[in-house]
Amino acid sequence: MSIYAKLTQLGITLPPVAAPAAAYVPFVQTGNLVFLSGHIAKKDGKVWAGQFGKNMSTEEGKAAARAIAIDLLGTLHAAVGDLNRVKRIVKLMSLVNSTGDFTEQHLVTNGASELIGEVFGPEAGAHARSAFGVAQIPLGACVEIEMIAEVA
Repeated sequence: MSIYAKLTQLGITLPPVAAPAAAYVPFVQTGNLVFLSGHIAKKDGKVWAGQFGKNMSTEEGKAAARAIAIDLLGTLHAAVGDLNRVKRIVKLMSLVNSTGDFTEQHLVTNGASELIGEVFGPEAGAHARSAFGVAQIPLGACVEIEMIAEVA
């Protein structure tokens, strides 16, 4: 099944690339690797602000991370022109805005990892990952995720 057929089956429409909020570009390709800049969580077109352990639940975080994964796929599509060219999602790095006693960053990040696995399948979608708890993310966003992909 093509990646686009899978996205349609999941009810996902890819968003356009968001304009950078600072001095960076949304993606860079070097060789067969595409590096996507960090994408922050958005809800209803606005920054999804909050801090885990204070005013957000792990389940809300999973939803935020899933939303970021959809945005990342939109950017990856813009970068490579055809998501069917993706050989493998290499790595996700997730920053989770959390208090010092919140320890479920890995579960929040599963929202993105699970969607990536569902879209690209068990081989191409299996990726290395880091999930960090941080004291703050730009604009107060609850989660920020960046991605590295290998393309044919």
